[in-house]
Amino acid sequence: MKLRPGQQLASTVDGTRMIVVRAPAAEVEVRCGGAPMTDAAAAGEPTAAADPARQDGTLLGKRYADDGVGIELLCSKPGTGTVEVDGTPLPVKAAKPLPASD
Repeated sequence: MKLRPGQQLASTVDGTRMIVVRAPAAEVEVRCGGAPMTDAAAAGEPTAAADPARQDGTLLGKRYADDGVGIELLCSKPGTGTVEVDGTPLPVKAAKPLPASD
């Protein structure tokens, strides 16, 4: 799927919703709970069965990113599925450290 910043993705196995913050130049496959995510505008109720091995969950307001791929997703609605890009789970993006105050 070709992603673009601002696009909203919905899981087909649970209630997870993600917003694309940074999109890679190449097409990638974004999955949640082992099933492909779809465009949120066309999504209905979850219809696919989740893979029990891919149930690490997503956290509201957290960013999931992979700098190697060039993707960053923001969780706008949490769920039970693991978010993956091309079969690799996306880690939660670490917060930037604040500068030391002198």
